[in-house]
Amino acid sequence: MATETLLRRIADQIEMSIGEPFRLSGSTPVSGGDINQALVLEDGRQRYFVKLNRADRLSMFEAEAEGLAELAATGSVQAPAVVATGSDDDSAWLVLEYVDLQPLHESAEARLGEALAQMHAIRQPFFGWYRDNTIGTTTQPNPHEDDWPAFFRRYRLEHQLALAQRNSHDGRLQSLGRDLAECIPELFSTYTPQPSLLHGDLWGGNAGMDARGQPWIYDPAVYYGDRESDLAMTELFGGFGPAFRAAYEAEWPLDPDYVVRRDLYQLYHVLNHLNLFGGGWAGSARRLMERLLAEARG
Repeated sequence: MATETLLRRIADQIEMSIGEPFRLSGSTPVSGGDINQALVLEDGRQRYFVKLNRADRLSMFEAEAEGLAELAATGSVQAPAVVATGSDDDSAWLVLEYVDLQPLHESAEARLGEALAQMHAIRQPFFGWYRDNTIGTTTQPNPHEDDWPAFFRRYRLEHQLALAQRNSHDGRLQSLGRDLAECIPELFSTYTPQPSLLHGDLWGGNAGMDARGQPWIYDPAVYYGDRESDLAMTELFGGFGPAFRAAYEAEWPLDPDYVVRRDLYQLYHVLNHLNLFGGGWAGSARRLMERLLAEARG
């Protein structure tokens, strides 16, 4: 629960960041997902969106802020501007510009599909990023790597499997994971990904449109990787209609074998949900791995 003292401290930092008075007059709790507490702070003239978590998660917010800035700097997609990050003894926070968002309608989906393809055209000569970040609250390692299948195996699949084992998810999940790790090169035998700038966690809850119908994306887990992984996430939990995909492919068509690798990229997020929330995600992960192994072994 945000105390009055904490809110005043954040308001003072907002004032310093924007270089003009910000006299806090109200705070409103809003939906912030399963990870953070979220508030809107206002002074009667201006509003700001604030995420709160434990003090030891400041680096998570700092990485998110840097990711948002990198997305916005492309000029292809709209992402909330970062106002401030900070912490005290008990809490860490991220302050963003407030955008009144609503679910995407068809024309906004189409604009987002086109913009995402343009964003994916932003390249680096390596896979990874210049720092580690998080996917939810799970550490996401991003060392530089020239080989995408090797990067995905070590820093996405095997990383999540190691966390799952630490969380007592052993047995068939781990044996399937080991077999799949060995087979990953087979899934890329006719396809060579390039390092594209990725949102990294692009499900329907991380996109919306403003009052003008312009699409925005937020809550990223940025790195440079195969663009197919962003597309796979848009299909995992729904929220994106056919106009989005049609506009994306009009700008940059997908490889015909994308549907095979889609399972691999969705597996990463399913394993992450297993590590974050437990429950029935283990069965979903096993089914995806079984399907991928059948494909890889022909």
